Amino acid sequence: MLLLAVSVLILLVSGLAAVVSAVARGARFATAAGVGGAVSGCVVAASSALHVIVTGRTWEAWTVWQTPMGPLHAGIDHLSAVFIILISIVGALAALYGRGYLAGHHSHPSRAERSWCWYNLLLAAMILVVTTRDGFGFLMAWEGMSLASFFLVMYDHERAGVTRAGWIYMVTAHVGAAFLFVMFLLLGHGGTLDFTSIIARSDVASDHVLASGVFILAVIGFGTKAGFIPLHIWLPEAHPAAPSHVSALMSGVMIKTGIYGLLRVLTMIGAPQTWWGWVLVTVGAVSGVVGILFALAQHDLKRLLAYSSIENVGIITMALGLGLIGAASGQMLVASLAFSGALLHVVNHGFFKSLLFMGAGSVIHGARTLQIDRMGGLLKNMPATGALFLVGSAAICGLPPLNGFAGEFLIYSAAFFSIGAGTSIPFSSLTILALALIGGLAVATFTKAFGIAFLGEPRSAESSLASESGSAMTIPMAMLAALCIAVALGAPWLANQIMPAVATFSPAMDNVLLPRAQSGIIMTITLISAGFAVTIGLLAALRHALIRRRDADSAPTWDCGYAGQSSRVQYTGSSFAEPTARMFRPILRTRRNLTAPQGLFPTRAAISTHAADIFLQYVYEPAVAAISRAAALVQALQKGRVHLYLMYIFITIVALMIWNLR
Repeated sequence: MLLLAVSVLILLVSGLAAVVSAVARGARFATAAGVGGAVSGCVVAASSALHVIVTGRTWEAWTVWQTPMGPLHAGIDHLSAVFIILISIVGALAALYGRGYLAGHHSHPSRAERSWCWYNLLLAAMILVVTTRDGFGFLMAWEGMSLASFFLVMYDHERAGVTRAGWIYMVTAHVGAAFLFVMFLLLGHGGTLDFTSIIARSDVASDHVLASGVFILAVIGFGTKAGFIPLHIWLPEAHPAAPSHVSALMSGVMIKTGIYGLLRVLTMIGAPQTWWGWVLVTVGAVSGVVGILFALAQHDLKRLLAYSSIENVGIITMALGLGLIGAASGQMLVASLAFSGALLHVVNHGFFKSLLFMGAGSVIHGARTLQIDRMGGLLKNMPATGALFLVGSAAICGLPPLNGFAGEFLIYSAAFFSIGAGTSIPFSSLTILALALIGGLAVATFTKAFGIAFLGEPRSAESSLASESGSAMTIPMAMLAALCIAVALGAPWLANQIMPAVATFSPAMDNVLLPRAQSGIIMTITLISAGFAVTIGLLAALRHALIRRRDADSAPTWDCGYAGQSSRVQYTGSSFAEPTARMFRPILRTRRNLTAPQGLFPTRAAISTHAADIFLQYVYEPAVAAISRAAALVQALQKGRVHLYLMYIFITIVALMIWNLR
């Protein structure tokens, strides 16, 4: 616990030092304090978590400071350790990347340096969220995390749409926190919010109605942060607004604190009920399918990645639901495969989604745009960014030999074993169908993202003049890409290391290992795919060596009679996604803007599509408008005149006296 306290202290002190240095010493010292503190704090925090995983010893500590609900309590167990390591790795690499990324914001250098205060505070708050063991401290850390990330989202507040995105995020975060507040009130009805005491009392676990109420509140409260549909509306707004290293941290790590919170609550409410699993499988399937559909329809690269995060959270949630169904029915094999697949995908998504958001930031620096339809041919001028973005794209599609494959394979295995055991066949089948649909749509989405952005001819002057990012940005991306490969090669070992974390919220999983059959299949597929990829690479290198010294003629590609080449004859993002979007038009509600060709020799023709978020457009915006209209009616009562307020008081007193006479 001492290492953990030191890491949090380093992050807090370095964040404060960044602000002071930005004012007193200049940008160079502020950046050194912010980035150095972030990396140092993350290294120390990861060391404390690795000690728990290697030795198997858990740590707990209580403060002498008494709150109204008891002393503050913190601890590190295997579940916390997994999340601490993820926070530390992504947090440190995103900080190194952010140093190079923010160096390009020449218009606001002082703001860039001060932002490290909020960045380090966000890291400290996330570490506290996954280590706090009492409700009072948890809510304080949760609010600190929301506030720090809000200020990071608002970094470019002068830019159109950023302020709106920031306030949507803040309101959504506090709505979720309100549900968590009620949840902790139910958990603490015995007079304490200490997690250990709640588990020991077992009154919540023995009361199925109370436990179910706590579960529903946890799904809503934590699901708001995780991005469950329809509670997701802040993600596609906040991620495009935030700096790319912040988007990487928020999407790769912060939304996972919602998953952590849900898992931690499961440790306090006793044996799971089967219908809890049904709820999570349904929520996960809807989030996964709808999320990837909206990702496919996007034209903004970071907005596409944000919707893809919703999809991946849906995959994790389906796995958790399947695990609860297996645990409730006594099918421990199903539960072990599903839970380990969920946690493995938590780690995997943290790596490849952070890589993709950093790739998007590199594109911003190189091409000065995030509009996919204004890109094209970036691979020629940005080969490192293109290659690394391709690795992330293949990983997120679940393709071997990259890390996205292993977690999804375990979830598929759990679903098939569940059907074989006759356990909740409809929901197990729903998991398989949803995973298959999500996988296919993910391939289409990231084929569009990579192909339209990096291949073909430039579609704008910015793309034709794009330049590669510096090593300060590409090296952290390369390290994340290496992690995507390393985790894939070590997936069976890593899944077994995760099992003690699974036992934290499902004690029946204690001392359970991944079945040898699944381990063997994962390794076989991964190694064959790796061998195939290496062979292709060697053949490509051999071809390059053979033709390197030869003179090569170049000529235009045969173009079916067209007189000249133009980027306008290439697929755009809209045209690539149109066939699939048309199939799901009732969900996407895509608007098509068509300028049809006129006459025998048309000079202009164009088509564009736009898919607005149906939940924001048809649910939240009308609700906010109705509340605003109701507030406008009441506003007439508040004119700022004291004598009017005195009249209200007088009328109220008279009304109460008349009521009392009755």
